[in-house]
Amino acid sequence: MEYIQIAGVAKPVSRLIKGSDYFRPEVYEKVCENLDAYLAIGGNTIDTAFGYCGGESEKTIGRYMKERNNRDKLVILTKGAHHDANGPRVNKAAIDSDLATSLERLQTDSVELYALHRDDENMPVGAIIEALNEHLEAGRVQAIGASNWTWQRIAEANDYAAAHGLTGFAFSSPNLSLAKVNEPFWKDCVSADEATCDWHERTGLPLLSWSSQARGFFTGRFSPEVRDNAEMVRVFYNDGNWERLRRAGQLAAAKGASVIQIALAYVLQQPFPTCALIGAQNSAELQSCDEGARIQLTTAEREWLDLRRDALALQA
Repeated sequence: MEYIQIAGVAKPVSRLIKGSDYFRPEVYEKVCENLDAYLAIGGNTIDTAFGYCGGESEKTIGRYMKERNNRDKLVILTKGAHHDANGPRVNKAAIDSDLATSLERLQTDSVELYALHRDDENMPVGAIIEALNEHLEAGRVQAIGASNWTWQRIAEANDYAAAHGLTGFAFSSPNLSLAKVNEPFWKDCVSADEATCDWHERTGLPLLSWSSQARGFFTGRFSPEVRDNAEMVRVFYNDGNWERLRRAGQLAAAKGASVIQIALAYVLQQPFPTCALIGAQNSAELQSCDEGARIQLTTAEREWLDLRRDALALQA
């Protein structure tokens, strides 16, 4: 397992981050088996959020860490201030309340990584950065980040932080995958486009990608003729992605890998620090992700996969 460093965090962050959006008490034994297997391949970072499973995800992780007595071995990424039925909640009161509740559920005094789950572009970045810095100074979080923020807003926030002697965002967590979206998965979600990736390359800010494997687009279950999943059709069905899928298949055959492993390697072989949030739910899926994370891609291969060059000499 490879790791990256995120400014402010003492522990290294594994490049495969375990997703937990299905963690509930009724599948606790499965959760334990899955997390044990994840740690066994060298993973150490779990992604969760205030809103996942109505709070059950954080509670389940807290129970696991207490029973295994392994909090010191883990990096926890949790998120808060998501919109609710009344609209945006990216404000100091919501941040304070959500973080306090998350820490209680997780049975810990602090988390390594804390991200705002959404943005509210009507809220000045200064007020947001100041609210988050209170928690940094109090030791409740080690690093702050933004999930589903545009790179322009992150840059604005970090400029404010630098000008006022505060700590800015140390990471971003948008969607990044080989398959490009037609429209957002959910309202206000952000997917990394070419300009976003260029900015991350210029700044070196780590990107932690959710839906890094495009919700199974590269598993072989989908084709232009198979249209029984309306969400996949809406988000991913386009000519460019079918060509990316075809090319991933060619490169997989040349490298002795699976297509979805090539798609994962694409995310992890960017020219800036990246991690991939994975939804693997059993040992076989975890092993596949671990193998995919070890695949090396050249710049030419990565650009060819992403349709940024027309030809590539494949070596068997």
